Amino acid sequence: MPSFDTVCKPDQVELRNAVEQANKEIGTRFDFKGSDARIEHTDKVLTAHADSDFQLEQVLDILLGKMTRRNVDVRFLDHGKVEKMGGDKVKQVLTVRNGIPQENAKKIVAIIKNAKMKVQASIQGDAVRVQGAKRDDLQAAMAMLRKDVQDIPLTFDNFRD
Repeated sequence: MPSFDTVCKPDQVELRNAVEQANKEIGTRFDFKGSDARIEHTDKVLTAHADSDFQLEQVLDILLGKMTRRNVDVRFLDHGKVEKMGGDKVKQVLTVRNGIPQENAKKIVAIIKNAKMKVQASIQGDAVRVQGAKRDDLQAAMAMLRKDVQDIPLTFDNFRD
């Protein structure tokens, strides 16, 4: 039976490349000379460091621009609050979304059921599996989800015939 998985997972390679490009640009820009502006990337967390609130905004603008150019949706980042460190230095923690939250998964299943399409949706951990008899029905379900679910970035994996 044809199926696919609906997930909320960024391309980690492209995300890492965007962070590296942003750090490279921050290192070469004149307005960041002598400052401690940088972006640190751990597994599911990005931390932006800067010397002032204005510089932090500039660092985030550079990062979001690089992510957009590398086709990584900026909705994958959950912005934390700006924290003051010693002196004038500030940092902001950006959490990378990974997996569909339970309430959003239930919303996706309800959207598919209310559409009266010939597909079934089931929650599989942090993904939603959609199964149907025809490949065309699955592609119509993908198009409908792209249109109806705007608050989280969805990707589709494991398309099987």
